[in-house]
Amino acid sequence: MGLMPSSGDSFRVDDFAASTEEKDRNFVTALARGLDLLRCFRRNEITLTNSDFSERTGLPKATISRLTHTLCALDYLVADARVGTYRLSAGVLQLGYGVLSAMDVVDRAEVEMSALRDGPNTYVTVALGEQHRLDVVYLMTKRSFENVSLSIRVGSRLPIFQSAIGRSILVGMQDEDRERVFRFAHEHSPEMAAEGQKYYAEAAAEYADKGFVSAYGTWRSDVNGIAVPVSTLNGARVYGLNVGGPAFRVKKKQLETVYADLLKKAADVLSVKG
Repeated sequence: MGLMPSSGDSFRVDDFAASTEEKDRNFVTALARGLDLLRCFRRNEITLTNSDFSERTGLPKATISRLTHTLCALDYLVADARVGTYRLSAGVLQLGYGVLSAMDVVDRAEVEMSALRDGPNTYVTVALGEQHRLDVVYLMTKRSFENVSLSIRVGSRLPIFQSAIGRSILVGMQDEDRERVFRFAHEHSPEMAAEGQKYYAEAAAEYADKGFVSAYGTWRSDVNGIAVPVSTLNGARVYGLNVGGPAFRVKKKQLETVYADLLKKAADVLSVKG
């Protein structure tokens, strides 16, 4: 767990479209390109230029100009004509909060996550996240009370294969959804796909044995964490719930002997069966 930019370079829509065009005639490339532009913004970036968009998406500047014009007209981007830059508008926030408001699990997680955060270790941080391509996006967080803590917030992203929360989501997924993640990884690189398969196999074995998955320094050397899947609607949606913190204050032994059972109980409360 933690705060970082997306796990890889900006997703190249045209690469994906080319590989799926023959398989899915309903895929709307123009729509995908517009959404790809909105995903170009990285941590601490306020504005981007058409050249930035072009470099990160691989799209020609003429196409980028039409897309940014359309997104401005729809109030998802705001242009500064004086310097030729664009920033995200409140329209994007409305989309995000619309998603969050539809997720009843977020509302129900408030009490359970607060209880985990308020446990015996004041350095512990708790997060709930959902998979998006090769990342996990935080939907809700409960930061520790200490000044030395993980810097996380709603919307933060971290890699699905290297993090405990990402591995827990992979473990809880339906087979076809998990295979889709591996296809995304293979499109990025065969090496990433192979590494992802290895991490998943280790996580599946650990989950079968202990009922949780862990990441001790595998994402960041200074972070320890454990996580469990939270399933709703017959597994149609799978979230990850994790507990972790700075490795020098949040130790493996305490996570596994104290927090693991608390985490599993919270997941049972939040998971919807049936």
